This record gives sequence, structure tokens and C-alpha cells, in this order.
Amino acid sequence: MSGFVEKPEPIHVPGLTHLHTGKVRDLYRNEAGDLVMVASDRMSAYDWVLPTEIPDKGRVLTQLSLWWFDRLADLVPHHVLSTDLPEGAPADWAGRTLICKSLRMVPVECVARGYLTGSGLVEYEESRTVCGLALPEGLSNGSELPAPIFTPATKAAVGDHDENVSYEEVARQVGAETAALLRQTTLAVYGRARDIARERGIVLADTKFEFGFETVDGEERLVLADEVLTPDSSRFWPAETWEPGRAQPSYDKQFVRDWLTSAASGWDRHGEQPPPPLPQEVVDATRAKYLEAYEQLTGTSWG
Repeated sequence: MSGFVEKPEPIHVPGLTHLHTGKVRDLYRNEAGDLVMVASDRMSAYDWVLPTEIPDKGRVLTQLSLWWFDRLADLVPHHVLSTDLPEGAPADWAGRTLICKSLRMVPVECVARGYLTGSGLVEYEESRTVCGLALPEGLSNGSELPAPIFTPATKAAVGDHDENVSYEEVARQVGAETAALLRQTTLAVYGRARDIARERGIVLADTKFEFGFETVDGEERLVLADEVLTPDSSRFWPAETWEPGRAQPSYDKQFVRDWLTSAASGWDRHGEQPPPPLPQEVVDATRAKYLEAYEQLTGTSWG
């Protein structure tokens, strides 16, 4: 059992139709047919959406995504049409709301890995492969890979794990031409972002993208969608402390994960009970990490 501790009621805004409440975002459609994406301050961990929010998280995710979209636009177009607040929307939506193109979404999580960690490390230790791709001997936790790899996954419903799939399975699902385009674009975007992050003292270990298609002058065009290169969708490590052979400190929800699995929380992540509220010090430390990632990447102060 997993999912929301308590699923929030969608906010009613005249002219907007509520479509979906996800782990972090609420999705609406406006009268023009465009999507309205609102990033909340919700936090998820271990397939649960927690009862405690992290202040400013939704705005950080939105503003950081916009910063990255600008730096990737020559590689692949993005889905953002406007950052204007829809008429009648609550003031709290400011800075966390994007008006986006309605795309034909590709049902694949496009994951790029440049370093060995997470589920990739587990598989490598068993078989010297990641998503079936053979890797050389001698790598360890946090090692940089010989070259970045494309390791797609199927997109899961709220409360379910995304499942790693082979490239061949992606080609079977979406066609060989689309699969090749997804791999090429994912690795190109990862390479650009990795280099930008590195210049700013951050290691981009891995990340995931979502893509959709739009029709322009009768031609199908791949478009980068959802959020990009945030602490929610990426592993960011401080470059100055990166050292293979151990777990790396990261700019993400690690404080939350560590507390939930500690004796202090009293929670069994393998049981059926939902996780408890987060203590204030964990909330504050997690918020500080999100802001630190934003400020170090963009070179601008938050607020």
C-alpha cells in the first residue's frame, strides 16, 4: 500500500478544468485547450506523498525548470507557453504555475545516467550491467561512467515504482525511430546540463526527462515537457566532495529519507501504515538544500 497520506482536494478556478493530481503537481486545462501545471510544496518519499509540505519547494522547482529550459532551447523546444497567472487563480499559485502546450506524451521516463548510483548501482553489483547495458569492471558507488547511458523506464501511477525497461522494449512500444530520437535527445540534453552544472560546482549524477510530440506544419516535433533538472528529478552532488566508493551527499530529499528510516520516526517503510509528519528541523534542512541547489546553479539569490 502507498500513495497519498491524504489526497488534497483540487482548487476550483473558473475557466479551468481539473485533470489530475500527481505526487507534486496539479494539472488543469484552460478554455483554450492549454495545460495549466501547478507545482505544489508536497514531498514524496518511498512511494508515499507525505503529510508535511516543504515551503517554497513548488516555486523552486518551477523557477529552476524555467532557467534550464532557456539553456536547452537550442537542443530541443520546451512546452512552456506562459508564466502568467490564470485569471481567478489564488495568489499562492504565483511563481509555481506554467501554461503549457498540450502534447501527445510519450509514455517513457527518459533517464540519463553519468554516474553509478541508485538502482543502477544495485544492478551493476549483481551483473556488471545497468538496464542490460554492459559496463566495465572496477566501478563503485559514485563512479563516473565511461560515457553517459540512456536507461529508460515505464512511467508508473502514483504509489507505484517506475520500472526500468530495455531500449529494445522502448523501441517495441513507441517505434524504432521515436526510440532513437528519445535516446539521442536525452543524452544531448544530459550532456549540456552536466557541463553547465559542473561549471557551477555540482555533479549531475543522473536525471529523468519527459517528452511529448506536437504537430507543426504537418510535421511531428519532439518537445521537452514536465519539469527539468530539479532536485526532484535529478541527483545533484557537490563536486568538491565527490569521491567514488561511498554514498555522496546530495541536494535533494535525503534528510527526509534518512529521518523516515531512522528510529526517531517510528515508521516501518515496508508496512502498510502511512508515514508520520516531518519534524520542523527536517523540513527546514530540506528546504535549505532545495534553495542551495537553486542558488548555486543559477547564481542568483532566492527571494
